[in-house]
This record gives sequence, structure tokens and C-alpha cells, in this order.
Amino acid sequence: MTERARVDVTLLGQQLVIRTEASPEYVKTLAAFIEERVATLRKSGVRDTMMALTLAALDITDELFRARQDRVRDDATLRTRIAGMTSMLDEALPPE
Repeated sequence: MTERARVDVTLLGQQLVIRTEASPEYVKTLAAFIEERVATLRKSGVRDTMMALTLAALDITDELFRARQDRVRDDATLRTRIAGMTSMLDEALPPE
């Protein structure tokens, strides 16, 4: 089991201490990603920081859910293709 480390990050002007098993660089990359999303929303006209953060969270969650759906669809497609290939191999083999 990996030991949990403390990582100090600044997110939207707030100092946070995060206890995590992830590397400090990874956690800081996540914080920077959120900062970028919020900055993009602020540039598009969202003035309230909490509103921008909420919209960024919804957008990121949407991406996560879509990626999960894509993975499920891709897994199903892969299983179908493997079943088809297995069937073809079974037909190509001489009977026992």
C-alpha cells in the first residue's frame, strides 16, 4: 500500500492541503486543469467564480460519463468481434 502524502496546491486563490497517494505533480496537474477550465469560462463571460467552478465541474463530469459510455460500447464491440473470430476459428478447425 502506498503511503499518503500531503500536497499543497492553490486552486482559485485558495490554499489547499490534499492527502493523497498520487504524486504531487499529478495533483498539481489536476488543479491546473480545473484552473484552465474556470479561466475559459470566465473569459466567455461567466463572472461569478463559484458559478464558473460549478460549470467546469459539470463539463468535466460530462466528459467522464461520455468516456465511460464509450468504453462500455467499445468493450461490447470487442466482445462481439472476438466471438465472431472464435466462431470462424471453430469452423476452420477440423472436427475432433
